[in-house]
Amino acid sequence: MPLSAPPTSAPGADDAAALWGRVAGTVKPLKRRPGAAPLEPPAGAAEAAAEAPPGSPARAAKPRPPAPPREPPLPLGPGAAPGLDKRTAQRLRRGQIGIEGRIDLHGMTRAEAHRLLSDFLPSSAAKGRRCVLVITGKGAGSGILRSEFPRWLNSPALRPLILSFAPAQPRDGGGGAFYVYLRRARAR
Repeated sequence: MPLSAPPTSAPGADDAAALWGRVAGTVKPLKRRPGAAPLEPPAGAAEAAAEAPPGSPARAAKPRPPAPPREPPLPLGPGAAPGLDKRTAQRLRRGQIGIEGRIDLHGMTRAEAHRLLSDFLPSSAAKGRRCVLVITGKGAGSGILRSEFPRWLNSPALRPLILSFAPAQPRDGGGGAFYVYLRRARAR
């Protein structure tokens, strides 16, 4: 794709054209990957810049590509630890991190348990707690609270607060409880 000289209608354009020619002569084209489409400016960008007076922001500004969207945090599953180092994740699964708060949800309805959990976790994070114990109970059959718990933690309201969670050790409730490891509170 050859580079063309800038418009030569402005005063001093001869100097600019000579400088442009020297710079353009040093440019080497990038190797294209097979199947890659050539880059094209947005439709109308060249016309808008040509119609703008010299030195105006419309003439000088180049179109920016839109910022990439922020990726949401990875979904959590029991024992998954995308935000933890290996040693801390292992200590969490083994129940070797001190429990700084606990909430017992078993025996509650789904709505009551979700509301209490949605209040408890942000409150714990605001207090600087790192590891909390959430008791869901084993439930009959699959256990409604136990099965809903991972979905609640991955909700947009709670997921940013949580680094990981893991089933609790038998001494802390076993299959009816979870350790939840919270993100460190940011200083403001």
